[in-house]
Amino acid sequence: MNSEQREQAEREQASRVLPPAAYSDPAPGRTETRRRHLLSEIDRQARARSARRPRRRIVLVLGAAMAAGATVVVLSLGSGTTGAPYNVPPASAASVQVLERAALAAHAASQTKVLDGQYVYVKTVGHTSVLSETKAGQMELLRQDEGMEQWTSVDGSEPTLQRKAGKDSLLPDAPGNLNSPTYDFLAALPTDPHALLKQIHDDAEKNHGAGSDSTTGPDQEAFVTIGDLLRNGVTPPATAAALYRAAALIPGVDVAPEAVDAAGRRGVAVARVHDGERTEWIFDTSTARLLGERTVLVKDSAWGKAGDVVTSVALVSSGIVTEAGQTP
Repeated sequence: MNSEQREQAEREQASRVLPPAAYSDPAPGRTETRRRHLLSEIDRQARARSARRPRRRIVLVLGAAMAAGATVVVLSLGSGTTGAPYNVPPASAASVQVLERAALAAHAASQTKVLDGQYVYVKTVGHTSVLSETKAGQMELLRQDEGMEQWTSVDGSEPTLQRKAGKDSLLPDAPGNLNSPTYDFLAALPTDPHALLKQIHDDAEKNHGAGSDSTTGPDQEAFVTIGDLLRNGVTPPATAAALYRAAALIPGVDVAPEAVDAAGRRGVAVARVHDGERTEWIFDTSTARLLGERTVLVKDSAWGKAGDVVTSVALVSSGIVTEAGQTP
């Protein structure tokens, strides 16, 4: 099968898993232009990284947190070699099509009126996985509840309130950056996908590029960061659309035709495989709305068997409220 036949097959696959939406498909030539840009970026990055050496997985030990004498290791989403391997292909035509439809849906959404002093509310359900070393020296895989409600100040002037298992806490980090975004921060991001990806990738390069102790690599970190930003709750439509289109420029992005989120909703996933783990963003097949995210093992490891879902978080409610603690 040549490249044209393979691309046509990918487009047919995307059409089957995500039926046509009420809004129009991308303008002719837009996808091909992005693919050409992405290929040139891969060549540029490959030349810049030619002297890099692969790094081994680094496991973070957090100390006695589960019980006396127990050591807990929290699953790190994404690890392996630093930088993109030379053979990582551009985002598949199927994933570009799904992401473009998600971008069109986001851009067509009505603009929520947001005022300073208000809060972005988001409610999620799900779990993550931890490895616990017992007193006997055996490793035990445990599931940790990640369900929560969170209120983030629109302008970052107030601390973020988080509610887990009925207990409230104020997060120590000041909101207003890629790791802790506010609505105003998201609204100020570039809406050009290339400029937006460059800003996110440059930030990832600082902490996950050459010379760092990270083994995630900038491309995988950029993909994870975009996923986190999209699950923020309420994102300005133009920013959300740009984030989806920026993701389509990352090498190695593909489609998983069937996926189930933490709330039991079925959809199609845009995914990226890294070091034996597949990070999936799950979309509603009829509306192209983001439902949630999960990480699935693609090979056996200490975390489980291939096919096991080690983390899964679903967005179940979001909106703008006037006070922390309120719900839409």
